[in-house]
Amino acid sequence: MATFVLVPGGWHGSWSFEAVVPLLQRAGHTVHALTLTGLRPDDDNAAVATANLDTHADDVLRHLDRAHITSATLVGHSYGGMVIAAAADRARGRVTRLVHLDAYVPRNGESCWSSTTERYRQAFTAGAATTGYAVHPPDGLDPRTRPHPLASFLQAIRLTGTLAQVPRREFIFCSGWDGTPFAELRARLELDPTWHVHDLPTGHDAMHEAPDAVAALLCGCVADASTLS
Repeated sequence: MATFVLVPGGWHGSWSFEAVVPLLQRAGHTVHALTLTGLRPDDDNAAVATANLDTHADDVLRHLDRAHITSATLVGHSYGGMVIAAAADRARGRVTRLVHLDAYVPRNGESCWSSTTERYRQAFTAGAATTGYAVHPPDGLDPRTRPHPLASFLQAIRLTGTLAQVPRREFIFCSGWDGTPFAELRARLELDPTWHVHDLPTGHDAMHEAPDAVAALLCGCVADASTLS
């Protein structure tokens, strides 16, 4: 059985995986869903202002330490793909599988800002206009979302090459929404024999739209969930 560490995307917390966690547990897996620094209900303005990508990678690494996890499957949604990449590169072999769930897959020196589209860069800028350090959630998201630390979107990742030693790396592309910033990424990874690419015909928040399909992919029950709902 696997040990999953689930990392949410921008503005979200552990609750974003609430429909998937019980499905994985029911299948016999151990599941840890995280809320990153600056996104917790009791975080103050200083925590939001100072949190960056390194902070969030350290959140994951500290959790591996506290839970004594030596063989983790890291799952990152959206911005969480940046986090799991940074954490896996520093995890000293404790990560055996990476799953980027409609998520950024950075190369050394890239950031969420540089990897996304102009549409989302404008959204980050507009969302941070009030404070200068916290990006307000876009309209229409779950009311539990919180302002996201701008620095974490801007910081470039530092990769040593250790990431390439993770035995299994997967990308799940959600094809059912307009304006996805991941189409070019999907095309690149599909040509890379070290990556496994799956398709889901859902919107970006596949965990809510199709939790059974997401859980099936995470459990390795299907090679491709494009026909699942």
